[in-house]
Amino acid sequence: MRPSLGRIWLGAARPRTLPAAVAPVLVGSALAWHDGGFVASAAVLCLAFALLVQIGTNFANDYYDFMKGADTVHRVGPTRAVAAGLVAPAVMKRAMLLVFGLATIAGLGLLAHGGLWLLGVGVASIACGIGYTGGPYPLGYHGLGDLFVFLFFGLVAVATTYAVQVGSLAVHTLPAAAAIGLLAANILLVNNYRDVETDATAGKHTLVVRFGRRWARVQYGLCLGAALAAPAGYWALGYRPWCLLPIALAPLAWSHARRLRAARTPGELIVLLGDTGKFLAAYAGLFALGVVLAKS
Repeated sequence: MRPSLGRIWLGAARPRTLPAAVAPVLVGSALAWHDGGFVASAAVLCLAFALLVQIGTNFANDYYDFMKGADTVHRVGPTRAVAAGLVAPAVMKRAMLLVFGLATIAGLGLLAHGGLWLLGVGVASIACGIGYTGGPYPLGYHGLGDLFVFLFFGLVAVATTYAVQVGSLAVHTLPAAAAIGLLAANILLVNNYRDVETDATAGKHTLVVRFGRRWARVQYGLCLGAALAAPAGYWALGYRPWCLLPIALAPLAWSHARRLRAARTPGELIVLLGDTGKFLAAYAGLFALGVVLAKS
């Protein structure tokens, strides 16, 4: 039975990936709060921009992966709207442009808070969102997807969220930004781990395709370990011990790494993909709470 229109578009938005958009805004805003510069209106606009860029990127992936042959009716992962014939390619392309247009409007609203330099950040974010699977040199097809996620959903998103509220960039945002970027990259890694065979056939040379599943498992574990080590850096900077709250997730991180190693079916990896997104959300929530409490 054909799913409802709402379910089709919700699936195309890929809810499992949306923590990657929310987490950096939450962490950047918490750091701004700690430093006495939190601005609610700027935080809301940052969140709107991040979510719209993430959804627009997902729509672009749906469209371009189908056009390039990476997504077909034979794929083993969650249903892709265009590949499954649920949405016409031209309609998905228009939806992508609409969402990126809305992201542009949200981004323009931030200029009053941060200045014209944000234009460059916004243009680069949207261009890379499209260029992840589209354009003459699609990042995701050349093993650069993980770097894109680390940079734009980690370093850039956290630092920019902080800067538009406080009024300046700050070096002490980098450990948190790197942690969020690494955990967001793990979401992409699990997705690519599941799709390694179909990606290889379609010429999509992700890092998992290039270096194999064994290296992917090492990368996943290293990203978890580095993220869990980051709060100790803030403790060393003089933050109160509340900033160490994310370390409580260490047993869950170990469990996720073991599940990736043991996974044998696409279904197991689909569940782990969702749980990896939830881990990022939990980490960001605990980190933000710890940073806020560290000020009191």
